[in-house]
Amino acid sequence: MDYRTEILDLRTALSVLRNTPGQLVETNVKVDPTAELSGVYRYVGAGGTVRRPTHVNGPAMLFHNIKGHPGASVAIGVLASRERVANLFGCKKEELGWLVKSCAEQPIEPIIVDGPAPAREIVHLATDPDFDLNRLIPAPTNTPLDAGPYITLGMCYATHPDTGRSDVTIHRMCIQSKDELSIFLQPGSRHIGAMAERATELNQPLPISISIGVDPAVEVLSCFEPPTTPLGFNELSIAGALRKRPVELTKCVSINEHAIANAEYVIEGEILPGSNHVVEDQNSHTGFAMPEFPGYNGPASHECWLLKVKAVTHRKDPIMQTCIGPSEEHVNMAGIPTEASILTMLDKALPGKVLNCYSHRAGGGKYMVVLQCRKTVHTDEGKQRQAALLAFSAFPELKHVILVDEDVDIFDTDDVLWAMNTRFQGDQDIITIPGVRCHPLDPSSKPDYSPSISDVGISCKTIFDCTVPFHMKDRFARATFMELDPERWLHG
Repeated sequence: MDYRTEILDLRTALSVLRNTPGQLVETNVKVDPTAELSGVYRYVGAGGTVRRPTHVNGPAMLFHNIKGHPGASVAIGVLASRERVANLFGCKKEELGWLVKSCAEQPIEPIIVDGPAPAREIVHLATDPDFDLNRLIPAPTNTPLDAGPYITLGMCYATHPDTGRSDVTIHRMCIQSKDELSIFLQPGSRHIGAMAERATELNQPLPISISIGVDPAVEVLSCFEPPTTPLGFNELSIAGALRKRPVELTKCVSINEHAIANAEYVIEGEILPGSNHVVEDQNSHTGFAMPEFPGYNGPASHECWLLKVKAVTHRKDPIMQTCIGPSEEHVNMAGIPTEASILTMLDKALPGKVLNCYSHRAGGGKYMVVLQCRKTVHTDEGKQRQAALLAFSAFPELKHVILVDEDVDIFDTDDVLWAMNTRFQGDQDIITIPGVRCHPLDPSSKPDYSPSISDVGISCKTIFDCTVPFHMKDRFARATFMELDPERWLHG
């Protein structure tokens, strides 16, 4: 099977994992979606920045017996392994950034299909007397402190009121009542946030669909950000390029918008104009939202928008898909597009000087990258630091860049730390850029942490240059061993 072209929905992806040893665990043991389900997966395969003990590169899980939701299943961890994502994308784990880069450069726009769609097999309208999101959507809470049940892998699709251009992004959404969601739109950093702000200026609601349980390519490639994908760029076109066919959309049943045709669930609704004052934990009063990618419980926002739900549609025997906020799943969804964005800029500005890029799990896929650099002539000295500066421009939320030589495996943290310990001196190989906007979820990026921080989200961006000065390369040659095939001794 050519996984790049044959995987078109979540069910096909799960079938691939089911037939790949060690990649999927299915269970019929009843599980409570309130904290218990995520608590189980924390041990099995969450990884990322999740509090230890956790398992990195563990299998995905499919729970078939969900308390309070007969007939529904919940999938978690589908993307919680770089190797698993590479398998689903049909490449090696080291090639993901380059593959996704090429897809972003050759987009295939989504298409609208007529007629029945899998996502509309069963329809529930908000006007139905028994309509209740809590009953219809098996949305888990990650921890007992969560503000409520969260939709963490909803592909939010909307259209700009002025331009008519559509876009897809992922946002955290909490069920607030039987027909209301809060949606956190980080000010100034997401395209649907800009659409909601413009709709408010026009005093009109913004129709929005939320597709849950889709092709993993859609989930990962929806996470591109500016400047690689500016406002008006539909990231579904990158998923189309990866699968070599357009993503199919279907018309919603209750609003003037479209949704992903083969999704497991679709929530249809409207973001109400001027409603960006919803208190996220208004029902639980815990003070927290959910665990976020840096590994801490994120504070509940008082600036969420109100999404009024008009309908929920789903497939028969639907599969809810979710992720743990700080897990390896987030690392891959955020990190792989980050790598592609950085490689795109570096390949144009410094062709051949950066061999690869890894958005490290310790930074949640956003805060830290490792760049594998190559110096072939004396004039290459210093270009590695130029590459780091360009990486900050390619992905503004980036905080730390570690530079290593071509003989270092950037996907092996021990090897990267070896380079830091033998090719790095703190007094001359650290470059700091204070007072730069980074990401507000970094708990150290607050004025009370350091007098150099003037506002929440301001950080000191830092370069750790662990490359050997070009004129000293001979001194730092690694010990070499005889090249041979060990199988003769292992199985002889």
